[in-house]
Amino acid sequence: MTFDYSLDYQNINFRQHPELYRVGKGEQGVLLVEPYKSEILPYWRFKTPEIARESSEKIYQIFLDYLEKDDFIGADMARKFLQMGYTRSRRYANHKSGKKYERSPATDQKEILPYDVDPVKAESAAIFKAKWIEAKTNATYRQLLARHKQIYETANR
Repeated sequence: MTFDYSLDYQNINFRQHPELYRVGKGEQGVLLVEPYKSEILPYWRFKTPEIARESSEKIYQIFLDYLEKDDFIGADMARKFLQMGYTRSRRYANHKSGKKYERSPATDQKEILPYDVDPVKAESAAIFKAKWIEAKTNATYRQLLARHKQIYETANR
């Protein structure tokens, strides 16, 4: 299920139109799919391990609440925010500026910047990773994911 970037995300309420939602890969669409983005984003923080722990626990609770409501899209979006908490804090753990690449003036090619490890952000990343793994392996989530894929495949035959 490839994420469909061609949709009019500013005007679609995915709670009202779940048939339009595509899971995609990884974090695709995490900052597009409403109303879920607006419900989860205010809690997404990773500056320190304490903030990351509070944020990841709150987002994981939101994930569980969506599962309880049989709301796969909400649960998937919460899973994506947990994953993004991991990947973004990991990026800052590896590169304090948050920039992974820089153009080489000599070759005009993107080059990976050297690691400048930040152990605080690395701890934040580990906190989010644990919650992300917990979410993506949750049995109820896996069942809803399979059901969503089946509904999508049936509708597009």
